[in-house]
Order: sequence, then C-alpha cells, then structure tokens
Amino acid sequence: MRIDLHTHSTASDGTGSPAQVVAEAAAAGLDVVALTDHDTTAGWDEAATSAREHGIALVRGTEVSARSGGISIHLLCYLQDPTHPALVAELDRTRDDRVNRARRMVERLAVDFPITWQDVLDQSADAVVVGRPHIADALVARGVVPDRSAAFVDLLRSDGRYHVPHYAPDAATAVAAIRASGGVPVFAHPGADARGRIVPDEVFDELVDVGLAGLEVFHRDHSPAQRERLGAIADRWGIFVTGSSDYHGTGKPNRLGENLTEPSVLAAIEEQGSSEVIRA
Repeated sequence: MRIDLHTHSTASDGTGSPAQVVAEAAAAGLDVVALTDHDTTAGWDEAATSAREHGIALVRGTEVSARSGGISIHLLCYLQDPTHPALVAELDRTRDDRVNRARRMVERLAVDFPITWQDVLDQSADAVVVGRPHIADALVARGVVPDRSAAFVDLLRSDGRYHVPHYAPDAATAVAAIRASGGVPVFAHPGADARGRIVPDEVFDELVDVGLAGLEVFHRDHSPAQRERLGAIADRWGIFVTGSSDYHGTGKPNRLGENLTEPSVLAAIEEQGSSEVIRA
C-alpha cells in the first residue's frame, strides 16, 4: 500500500485544485493520500468527491502553523473535527494574520521591485490562505526571479530584509487544540535545517507530553543525519514516524509518493482520529 500523508492544493499554496491533487495522486499509483493545506480545511469536500471518483482513499487534514521559542514550526493534523472551536479559533487568527503579513511584505518588496498587492491576489486565485508562495509567484510573473525556489533563497527567506513574522500559536497550545478537536498531531519536517532554525530535542519532550503522536521523518528536506536523529527521538518516546512528499504541484520540485508512510502508521492515525478516512 502506497501512502502519502502531506500534500497542498490551491486552498493554500499548492498549484492544483483539491480535486486535481487527488486525481494526480491516483495517477501516481498512490492508494492513500492526505490533503493538508495550511491552516484551512476548505479543500476537504472537493477532495473527498474526487477521491470517490478516482478510487483512492483520502485522509483529511491540515498543516497547522505554530511557534516554539521564536522558531516557526508546522504540525500536520489528521482526521480532526473541522468545526471544533478551539482549533477553529487558532486557524482563523493565523489565516487573518498571514494575509496581513503578506501585505506588509509586499509593501517592503515594492520599494525595490515592481510588485503590487494585486499581483499577489492574481496569483492566489482560490486560496483561502494567502502566503509567501503567492508572493513568490507574483515575483516570477514580474520576471524578478525565475521560480518559487529562487524567491525563497533570498527575497522571501525567513531571516531576510523583507520578512515579516505572522501570528501562530505556541506549539504546545497547538498540539493540545489538535487533540481537543479529535485530530492526530504529527510534527512536519522537524529536521529541515536548510529552511532555518529547527527546535532542540527538549521541545519534542514537551510536545509528546501534551499529545504529539508522531514525527514526519522521511522528507526530502531531511539529511540522513537528521533522519537518524529524528528516528531515535521517535523510538525513545514510542511515537510513530511518517514519510511524505509535501507536494505543492508545480510550485515545488517535490513529487507525489517520493516518501511513503507504513500502513501500520495509517492504522494508528485512524484509531486515534475522530473522523474517518474517505474510501471509495
């Protein structure tokens, strides 16, 4: 069974619609795919319809923005109740501030480059969450950079001159909210040190104490050394590990199914989650 538990659609910063992401997952030979857009569940219904049409199982999820000690982290949340007030409140606040942050970054960039807020809106299309990838797409459209990846190397990097932080809940608060909503929290790409600072080992201890279920160990942004480190942490705490593509369509080089999750781990997620996997 081929299982990929981390993808994005146009509901956040992917380039394909929720239906397209699911159809592409089926065409890539996956048996199970998770839709995990940033801080939103807006793509769930469309993805579920597509999953039934294409005969592929769908895990409904969200990639929740959070922070720990000033470090930005992401938590994959699977099979939650999308109406639970604790989690909804955090997601709403984060989404609103992401938009405000994006506006402020565009204002800073516009001093040096030919970019406007309308350029970003033109690129964000159906997105519920407007973020840095849409700014990157606007910069590409204006000919400032050749692609998204190039934009993030310099202009949109988190420690760069144009960066503006946005609100995100404390990581422990986010894990508790995910658990309260019946969701299963997994730390996304926790060892991706090329993206910026990563959390120290003691943060994992804190998050496991409040309900962290697993670590996304097998990810293209993890070196062999980071995979070994994270695997040891998961073993020490008896939590599971996942593997995923972090697929964004044409927005990133990541390919569906390039890292996979074991069926036993999916079974554990189903056992802990409050909603069901959509099966044809």
